[in-house]
Amino acid sequence: MTGGSRGIGRAIVQQLAADGYDVAFCYRQSSGAAEEVARQVQEHGRRVFQQACDVADFSAVQHCLQEAEQALGPLSVIVNAAGIIRDSPLVLMDEEAWHAVIATNLTGTFNVCRNVIFNFMKRKSGCIVNLSSVAGVYGNPGQTNYSASKSGIISFSKALAKEVGSFGIRVNVVAPGAIDTEMVRQLDAKQAERLLQAIPLRRVGQAAEVADLVSFLVSDRAQYITGQTIQIDGGLSF
Repeated sequence: MTGGSRGIGRAIVQQLAADGYDVAFCYRQSSGAAEEVARQVQEHGRRVFQQACDVADFSAVQHCLQEAEQALGPLSVIVNAAGIIRDSPLVLMDEEAWHAVIATNLTGTFNVCRNVIFNFMKRKSGCIVNLSSVAGVYGNPGQTNYSASKSGIISFSKALAKEVGSFGIRVNVVAPGAIDTEMVRQLDAKQAERLLQAIPLRRVGQAAEVADLVSFLVSDRAQYITGQTIQIDGGLSF
């Protein structure tokens, strides 16, 4: 599990622990938050491994996954939730903002999947859920870098699902809309009201609701679902 210390990633870690999984997760900087998440996993009676890791660094990801398997045993489920934003209109966007978002969001997903897929294929089992966004499905002004990275995750996942389906491995994508995380909470009152008016259900989603969807997709109840992008957005984008 990448990006497990905050927001949607934190909720997914908590839900998977409640489902009975031992959980390994990584984070970029929030060590205090990571310790709290680890305690919550242990409260469910599950084992936990957590480590700081820059998912944009292939070698760092490889090392983190090796350490996780030494601590908990072979990995069976991968959830890629690590992501960053560097929003700006393209006319003002600098190279660093482009490369940082692509490196973390898209290349980070590649780095994790590339490091686990061979062992999944050898065992003829495994499940991957990659977090995208409705911005990756429809595009979002001011987020050309973010939209490109999240769209890339969708195409990457579709292709990978076709490559490894015959090995019993499933790959799906969850594309959240407006979820009650730090990013949405930073909106001013007028921005928040415009957002709510654009959502047919007239509310933002909860991270726990995204975690419930991930919980379903990694479970035996979803054994015949692969290569899909499932939007969870309150009707924002239909």
